Amino acid sequence: MRAHKREETSGTPGAESHRLDHDHVPGRGFDDDGVMGPLSSPLSGSLTAVVTGAAYGVLFLLGIALGVVGGFQHSWYMGEAPVAALAWLVILFAVPYGTGRLMDGKAGALVPAAGWLASSFLLAAKQRAGDLVIAGDVSGYWYLYGGVVAVAAAVIATRSSGSWLLRSYDRT
Repeated sequence: MRAHKREETSGTPGAESHRLDHDHVPGRGFDDDGVMGPLSSPLSGSLTAVVTGAAYGVLFLLGIALGVVGGFQHSWYMGEAPVAALAWLVILFAVPYGTGRLMDGKAGALVPAAGWLASSFLLAAKQRAGDLVIAGDVSGYWYLYGGVVAVAAAVIATRSSGSWLLRSYDRT
């Protein structure tokens, strides 16, 4: 329970103290130190869920964008080495790993990885006209299969805030 502050009214002799209930102000209240701040409401929980869902949606779109750009730009060679495909492997590890760290969980890494996987494998599929965006050559193999290893490693390497299965509950 929260302790309410008591204040003395001054200026009139014999004035009695009264309890100030600051919770009557809509949307505002005092914490235990007497500092006024916003109160939590059921709306703030649903707003948090909407913002979180929107963030994961943007991360999925980021993964799709990585797949589309990488699908068209992975085949630059320097001599015999597919340097662009190898550079994309670094990017495909760094982006999911970074988003996982920022979102504080493996889901933050898994969502852009899923967007990349979906768009890249669609671009690697043969179209009706017989065209391929990600061709079956050295750079295509490095980009596609190396990218799968890179995003999987990023998801595995991302620290998690903890699984509900592994939490220890105090049974005392």
